[in-house]
Amino acid sequence: MTRLRKRDRQEQILLELRQHPHVRTSDLALRFGVSTETVRRDVEALSGKGLLRRAYGGAAAAPMGAQPPFGERDLARIDERARIGRSAAELVRPGEVLMIDAGSTTHQLALGLAERGRDLTILTNSLAVATALGRNKTFHIVLCPGDFMGPEAAVYGPETLDFLGRYNANRAFIGSSGLTAKGITDANLAAVAVKRTMIRQARGTFLLVDHSKFDVELVATVEPLSMLQGVVTDMQPPFLLREALHRANVRIKLA
Repeated sequence: MTRLRKRDRQEQILLELRQHPHVRTSDLALRFGVSTETVRRDVEALSGKGLLRRAYGGAAAAPMGAQPPFGERDLARIDERARIGRSAAELVRPGEVLMIDAGSTTHQLALGLAERGRDLTILTNSLAVATALGRNKTFHIVLCPGDFMGPEAAVYGPETLDFLGRYNANRAFIGSSGLTAKGITDANLAAVAVKRTMIRQARGTFLLVDHSKFDVELVATVEPLSMLQGVVTDMQPPFLLREALHRANVRIKLA
């Protein structure tokens, strides 16, 4: 039997939890042909990313309303998210007006734009995004007002939404914690409202997600797939999700 790589094992664990609320470490170890300690390390890694929760004897599905703070997310899957950020930056042309929401992958976009972009006006609710963009002296950066949420290093609330509603943009770039055939999903309800507003105010919206977000359903659906112009990601989505994106005329850009 060919042993699965670590990433493949972890994806199989998450797939199993989409079908069953709890999985046992011993059962997974037998299936994968590895030690229970190896599976425990996989579970620990996935738990640290907020993708599941550890349970007695195994793992359980993560609550729909929970996600790790920005600082933890920003350290996970850095290589994949950096590729996505650079690939998304290639879509931007000099002189455009952008809206960029708060998130670990949009932070990587900001780093990519700072290296290659010119003469952009960018509105964001993220301190991390604004700081990264500030490295480029040709940018006009507009930081939204609002209520500061420390774990997200960003501002949210009625003032943020009202402020964004006064502006228009060529493109919005947003992240999310999940993407299903139903649409974009997220656990942070304050962030959901910001994403919806940015989508409404932009001529086109690109979603930036790595493959771990595929088929992850969380507490809120931000918008249906039809509201997206494209998805920038590191791997082809699973067949059913890919077909749903095609039906909605959503471009898939692989990093």
